[in-house]
Amino acid sequence: MSNTNLKTPKKFLKVKNVNNNEIIPQYDVVRQDYTQKEKVLLGELRENLVDLAISSGENFQPDEEKLLNDIKNFLFARFTGDGEKISAEYLDKLSNKILRDLIGYGEIDSLIHDDDLEEIMINGIDKPVFVYHRKYGMMKTNVKFSDEKELMDLIDSIARQINRRIDQESPILDGRLADGSRINATIPPASADGPSLTIRKFKKDPLTIIDLIKSKTISVELAAFLWLCFDGLGVKSANAIISGGTSSGKTTTLNALCAFINPKERIITIEDTLELQIPHEHVIRMETKPANVENKGELTMNDLVKNSLRQRPDRIIVGEVRAGEAITLFTALNTGHSGFGTLHSNDARETITRLTNEPMSVPEIMIQAIDFIIMQNRIYTSTGVSYRRISEVAEVVGIEEGVVQLNKIFEWNPETDRIENVSISSKFLSQIANLSGNTINEIHREIENRETVLNHMVKHDIRDVDDVKTILDLYFKDSQKVLNRIMLGR
Repeated sequence: MSNTNLKTPKKFLKVKNVNNNEIIPQYDVVRQDYTQKEKVLLGELRENLVDLAISSGENFQPDEEKLLNDIKNFLFARFTGDGEKISAEYLDKLSNKILRDLIGYGEIDSLIHDDDLEEIMINGIDKPVFVYHRKYGMMKTNVKFSDEKELMDLIDSIARQINRRIDQESPILDGRLADGSRINATIPPASADGPSLTIRKFKKDPLTIIDLIKSKTISVELAAFLWLCFDGLGVKSANAIISGGTSSGKTTTLNALCAFINPKERIITIEDTLELQIPHEHVIRMETKPANVENKGELTMNDLVKNSLRQRPDRIIVGEVRAGEAITLFTALNTGHSGFGTLHSNDARETITRLTNEPMSVPEIMIQAIDFIIMQNRIYTSTGVSYRRISEVAEVVGIEEGVVQLNKIFEWNPETDRIENVSISSKFLSQIANLSGNTINEIHREIENRETVLNHMVKHDIRDVDDVKTILDLYFKDSQKVLNRIMLGR
């Protein structure tokens, strides 16, 4: 997108292989079956690849181009050796199909590559694989593992890719694929009925703040309010905790809201599994690491939070606050650093309770370092399709008689499905006004200006990560120029 045009072409996505007429909608994968001879050849090639992986150590990563050429040579030699003719077209098609099976994900390879899927769930042998579709919700596929060895081979292959192991001594595998997707696998004795595998997909095209506005996860008014608070007009940046249940979209919302961080800031992100895709040039991404088989080399969240303080961060973002790292994070926030984090809880008051009790044990006096608690919920419907909403934004305003005081700023109304501004005033906006030399009315006018920019992007479907970043960066550089262009319809 050029700097002189604030419009971008629309993009359309196609949904494939979906049958929505069943109680649980069916997702059918169109597969090309192997002939009996092709299955034998695939088995031989897979054995050779496993042997090569073992002899090359844990970090074996095949060269795809070389492997494809080797497969072609192997197939050509086998077919001609048996006195059969093989066409160049068939050889090329079969070689590529086998390559995807060998270094891909076998039966679920096409599911892995469907960006419309959020989750892939393999519950065991002779059970259909389930998926969670971004549009249709929970779906049942026509994919099924009938051979336990085949499923174990897939899990072992994934474990090798991420340099982990899974066996009876370590029957749980938790990690991240090369594309960022999160994987969890279990085998007996952890899962009594046999192997299981769950993959939470990493979206290749991340959702932006415009996507969240269009899906009604957040309102334009709330987005503009948080934009100003997170930017702080350069005088005071807000700290926030995003809370909610499992799969409520906390990380997605955090990722989208990070676009509001001033491009001049240095950001350190700390996660158990890398998920954040912050559109920012000055980011260091850090990831925890489990201990090795000798119980050495572990890197905890707390280790990484402590280390981040030596890296001159302007903003520390903790993917999920769970334990001792909470005190380290809040110590940093109380000494002038800014930060975000996510946390599992059901409402703003429970967020405070969880932070101040075991295992986090943050002293109540430190809680005041947080400016906002943003609650997000996953709302389930009778159709099986769910949607996400920011249900509450509460401001931490102080402590009275040992109790942390909260001021509710925004609240989701389930009857109207709207996020409503329910505040009379905001302590944080007053602080920004005082520190920046603006009146509170001028602060509210600035929020309205930012609403104008966000509405423009929604109207013209400017939702790509780079396009959104370009406009936000232009606004940070010269807000009036951006507003003038919008007024002129450019």
